[in-house]
Amino acid sequence: MKPSIVTLDLEGVLVPEIWIAVAERTGLAALRRTTREEPDYDKLMRYRLEILDREGITLSKIQDVIRGLAPLPGAAEFLATLRAETQVIILSDTFEQFAAPLMRQLGWPTLLCHQLTVEQDRITGYRLRQPDQKREAVKALQGLRYAVIAAGDSFNDTTMLAQADHGFFFRAPDAISTQFPQFPTVREYADLLRSIRQRL
Repeated sequence: MKPSIVTLDLEGVLVPEIWIAVAERTGLAALRRTTREEPDYDKLMRYRLEILDREGITLSKIQDVIRGLAPLPGAAEFLATLRAETQVIILSDTFEQFAAPLMRQLGWPTLLCHQLTVEQDRITGYRLRQPDQKREAVKALQGLRYAVIAAGDSFNDTTMLAQADHGFFFRAPDAISTQFPQFPTVREYADLLRSIRQRL
């Protein structure tokens, strides 16, 4: 029997959506768009970067917003319980320059994500760790003889869920979950923990 490992999305599963928080702080409703609405990640990021440049929003300003965020209610306890029982890796399309304050509050789990390019506090672009990095990470873990259990909430999680041995939606909007009925949807951490435990 293969050992199991769990891969989780970050935003919307364990922590609030960072870009929505930035939208609320800056009053720029256009920044509320996330991968729940736009499945093309490159298109979404170019859209965001154009807004940041036009409005003069710096990396420091975004980091100030992030420092004021906390994990979703119950997320830290769920993750601590899960990590005591199995290995967990966070697979996220966020950026290293964003993640540290939230990772600290979650007990520094392993995180694989992307990088921003920054010049004099201005975000000028981004570098993907690799294309379709969530699915590729799951494939690599399977190549190491792990059975992978994955959970996410958005379009950009669907290839990870499909590649995994077991995939779940966690609090995915109905507009997404109905398009991918093959992935069971759970809405509470207790139910997600129970579903994972049944497959360990």
